[in-house]
Amino acid sequence: MAADTVHIVEDDPALRDSLAFLLEAAGFTVRLYETGMELLERLAMPAAGCILTDIRMPGIDGLELLRRLREARHAVPIVVMTGHGDVSLAVEAMKRGACDFIEKPFGDEVLLRALRTALSPGRTGIAADPAVQDFVHRVETLSERERQVLDRLVAGATSKEIGRALGISPRTVEIYRAKLMAKTQAASVQDLVRRAVLAGLA
Repeated sequence: MAADTVHIVEDDPALRDSLAFLLEAAGFTVRLYETGMELLERLAMPAAGCILTDIRMPGIDGLELLRRLREARHAVPIVVMTGHGDVSLAVEAMKRGACDFIEKPFGDEVLLRALRTALSPGRTGIAADPAVQDFVHRVETLSERERQVLDRLVAGATSKEIGRALGISPRTVEIYRAKLMAKTQAASVQDLVRRAVLAGLA
């Protein structure tokens, strides 16, 4: 099987077909699976390419699929698709061995970039990625309060919840959030969380 193969695990037929169309047009070889169990039954050992899986699926969800793949000693890179606000699930997926996660709805280029990185022959550990190292250095410039806000954002807390925990108003939380996003050069809160997770700060 080709090294540029993407194994797509997605229970939504429309999304599954849409992803297949996009990836095939971009030059990838695509294999489709409706469920995590189907992937486990059909995936050869050792597997070529990478896996793109949804996190929320009936039966075996993305987290359980990750666990079973790693237990079976599959070293194939795994990119996880998460729904909006699934920060805690994304963090857990990374801890279980996912190499990246992208949040729905995502742009075509975001997906293609994540898959190309996962399939890169010279792919190094996430910690060695210059972009991740740059983010870590930027986090080190945050004030103590900004870091407290960052930690809670990555944990999935809302501005109101962060405000209550830190004894400040939600508006003040928003100000700290704007400052830390500027310092880290994150494009959005979702981008900030993703970078923090990849850098092992979650």
